[in-house]
Amino acid sequence: MEEDKELEEIKRRKLMELLQRQQVQEEEKEREEEEEIARQNVLRQILEQKARERLANIRLARPDLAKAVENQLILLAQNGRLARKITDEELKEILRRLTSQRREIKIVRR
Repeated sequence: MEEDKELEEIKRRKLMELLQRQQVQEEEKEREEEEEIARQNVLRQILEQKARERLANIRLARPDLAKAVENQLILLAQNGRLARKITDEELKEILRRLTSQRREIKIVRR
C-alpha cells in the first residue's frame, strides 16, 4: 500500500515536470515567432519588394548568409543609418561584399 502511494506520487511529480517543460517550450516557441514577426516587419520597412524577394530566396539556399544580412540591415535601421529603402541592386552589392570576404581554400597537391 505504502509503495503504491509513493509510486503514484512519483508519477504525479514526473507528470507535473513534463507539463512544465512543455509549457516552457511553448512559451519559447511563441517568443521566437514574435521575434521573427518583428524582424520581418522591420525588413518590410527597409527593403523594397524585389530586395525582400531576393533575400527570401537566399534564405532558402543559405540561411546563415541571409540571417547575417538581415542582422546588419536591422542594426543599420535601428541606428538610423538608412535614409531610404534598400533596392535590389543595393542588396546585391551588399551580398557581393559579404561573399567576397570569405577566404577561398586552395588545395595544393604535391
